[in-house]
Amino acid sequence: MAPPPTSLVFTVRRCNPELIVPAKPTPRELKPLSDIDDQEGLRFQIPVIQFYKYEPAMKGKDPVKVIRQGIAETLVFYYPFAGRLREGLNRKLMVDCTGEGVMFIEADADVTLQEFGDALQPPFPCWEELLFDVPASNGVLNCPLLLIQVTRLKCGGFIFALRLNHTMSDAAGLVQFMAAVGEMSRGARSPSIPPVWERHVLNARDPPRVTCIHPEYEEVADTKGTIIPLDDMAHQSFFFGPTEIAAIRRFVPLHLRRCSTFEILTACLWRCRTIALQPEPTEEMRVICIVNARAKFNPPLPSGYYGNAFAFPVALTTAEKLSKNPLGYALELVRNAKAEVTEEYMKSVADMMVIKDRPHFTVVRSYLVSDVTRAGFGEVDFGWGKAVYGGPAKGGVGAIPGVASFYIPFKNKKGEDGIVVPVCLPAPAMLRFVKELNTILMDHQPLPPTKSTFITSAM
Repeated sequence: MAPPPTSLVFTVRRCNPELIVPAKPTPRELKPLSDIDDQEGLRFQIPVIQFYKYEPAMKGKDPVKVIRQGIAETLVFYYPFAGRLREGLNRKLMVDCTGEGVMFIEADADVTLQEFGDALQPPFPCWEELLFDVPASNGVLNCPLLLIQVTRLKCGGFIFALRLNHTMSDAAGLVQFMAAVGEMSRGARSPSIPPVWERHVLNARDPPRVTCIHPEYEEVADTKGTIIPLDDMAHQSFFFGPTEIAAIRRFVPLHLRRCSTFEILTACLWRCRTIALQPEPTEEMRVICIVNARAKFNPPLPSGYYGNAFAFPVALTTAEKLSKNPLGYALELVRNAKAEVTEEYMKSVADMMVIKDRPHFTVVRSYLVSDVTRAGFGEVDFGWGKAVYGGPAKGGVGAIPGVASFYIPFKNKKGEDGIVVPVCLPAPAMLRFVKELNTILMDHQPLPPTKSTFITSAM
């Protein structure tokens, strides 16, 4: 897989940011978020990016105008996005549905889609130009809940970049909103999936009672200074297609052969990452798996629900056990963690948020993985067809850089469908990570070394 053209430099000309308000009057009300939405670990902004090719059938149509109008019409249905977050008693977040609008930037870039190369994957060159961080726009409270930039390209294609206040939605909820913008941009009069608020479904019980064990929220002291430093971070993406997954599966014991690709890949990356970071043998290492809990409820959450509906179950063991045991050891831990998420587990999390003042999930010696291969980012169509690339803009997103990786659907040059995983690590650890990963894949096609991009900070 070709490395992304990190040396690509281009100029983006931006118009002044504007606010897009709903196309029709909307209710003025206060809408509380759920007790899953407003936990500390979701109080940050998350960026996604979509690349679109020139479409001859849309000749003469301006993607900026089409999408701007589509957003205004969609906000009539998703009017809470046009409001602002306020904080009430006990840190409770609520949307003040003011109708002030979402922030929008119109831009042009002197570059073609082809110049980005065949392998569109994070990290993207000139990322900060494609989604400009408007000063004073990125707070959690009293700020726009969405920032959107549409950048026209020289070839007639365009880039749609978006930044979301994560307390409002998870990946599934965000894709639902983006798909609705796509439908309205293509002429629909209303979204095919009507949005459902109903955040009370994921509120704490009265009285709240924690009924499950939640190691993901334990307070762990960072005695060894193992939270990854911001400086000298290497950001690199890795492709896992059928060949690579088959190579990893060779290490899976017979009784675990039916494990999912997510479970196997997570166990492998967690183990390689731990070896690369060289922690003390007795240090406790964690992997946090994002698990969508929508279908865990009886009845399931309504299809139009666009709030956060996932859990952070955690697998934990010592660095020594993880590094010295075969892959099956890590795999079993990952499977068991995922299996813990039930309706009762989610209710227990909501109760804990209220009892313990909405704690952050544990980031010390943690690795968080989120599978967005089925989220549908790439399916979003504003009239120019499906995205060439759609999904998270970078790895290490969140309050703490280097902690998170996304699993993003990807087709390589051979036409193989697979998963691309952005990884963010200190530069020396990244070299050890690549070496460890290639050792696992060595009997098959090794991962080609890709040029690392050094970044000074990550969201």
